[in-house]
Amino acid sequence: MPDIRSVQVTRYVTPLREGGSLPAIAEADDGFLYALKFRGAGQGVKALVAELIGGEVARALQLKVPELVFAHLDEAFGRTEGDEEIQDLLKASQGWNLALHYLSSSVTFDPAVTEVDPFLASKIVWLDAFLTNMDRTVRNTNMLLWHRELWLIDHGACLYFHHNWESWSTQMKSPFPLIKDHVLLQSASMLEAADTFCKTMLTDQLLHGIVNLIPMEWLMYEEALGDPEAAREVYLQFLTWRLNNSSTFLKTALDARAAGI
Repeated sequence: MPDIRSVQVTRYVTPLREGGSLPAIAEADDGFLYALKFRGAGQGVKALVAELIGGEVARALQLKVPELVFAHLDEAFGRTEGDEEIQDLLKASQGWNLALHYLSSSVTFDPAVTEVDPFLASKIVWLDAFLTNMDRTVRNTNMLLWHRELWLIDHGACLYFHHNWESWSTQMKSPFPLIKDHVLLQSASMLEAADTFCKTMLTDQLLHGIVNLIPMEWLMYEEALGDPEAAREVYLQFLTWRLNNSSTFLKTALDARAAGI
């Protein structure tokens, strides 16, 4: 069953991109650097939930994902930060956040430069259709090359149903037409084989274990009337239905690929 370490954030190093609400490189008490995702950022804890579920599902499918850790920011952290916007973000992010091990010297995946193995590409396309991840496009691949291997990052856009909570049961059954924009779709010539493999790897017990990793304080959604276990059950039902009915989104991916050839 999946297990996640916890670390204490000791130093804010630098933003990863422009803007105070975006991820940052931070150092933790284990001496490692992490790409830190903040609960106080624009999409709040729901982006962290998506990142956690997306990353651990990908790992279960034997895809390369940086180690995920729960990263704690205490009340005193960031008081000496000179940038007022960043200081506000840090104050809003006290408690448990999520961080990915920082892959130093990695480079952004460029589909025009690097050819991806068809089965690997097919597993990634299947993963993103399963998780309704709209954010793995040519414009924003959310993949890195590190030590000549392809690594998946940034799953915060997965499971976007939770931004419109009331429609979760409808969105659960979505064929996910946005898969047509996936950066690896044309390389994914083994989608049926990937479907068989992924359905074998993702057992109900494994999905239950991944959903149970979500900290209770991240699930106090107003839409779920502050009942974290009810919110947790929604995620489990969403994932279980899509796993058991993968033909729904598999056909969409196959049709989109055929239309693009």
